[in-house]
Amino acid sequence: MKRYKERRQYPRIVQRLPLKILANGYDFSTVTQNISCLGAYCHVDKYIPPFTKIMVKLTLPFSNKEGDSNSHVECKGVVVRTEDEKSGGFNIAIFFNEIKENQRHKIAQYLNRFLPQDTLRYN
Repeated sequence: MKRYKERRQYPRIVQRLPLKILANGYDFSTVTQNISCLGAYCHVDKYIPPFTKIMVKLTLPFSNKEGDSNSHVECKGVVVRTEDEKSGGFNIAIFFNEIKENQRHKIAQYLNRFLPQDTLRYN
């Protein structure tokens, strides 16, 4: 069986993570369907047009010696694709266009736990 090789610089993983979006005065609470250091894909109930600038707050669950805790990533993004969902609502692709390096690093640390050893890992 031929194995698919990820060609993206920042591979995406299928992961359901809590995500809050602020767009055009509306607040959306949703979960990611997949995520990378560059963006996320998720479902929302209201139409958000492509090229809409948004605020994003992502919650990353972490476990450490002291127990479970959450880390939050906040950044600005832009909706790059909006797709009708047959069952209702819309799937949107978000590009993190304004994200501080320390915030991107938090995502990278989280994603590295799920990437195979032979996959290009985030620094």
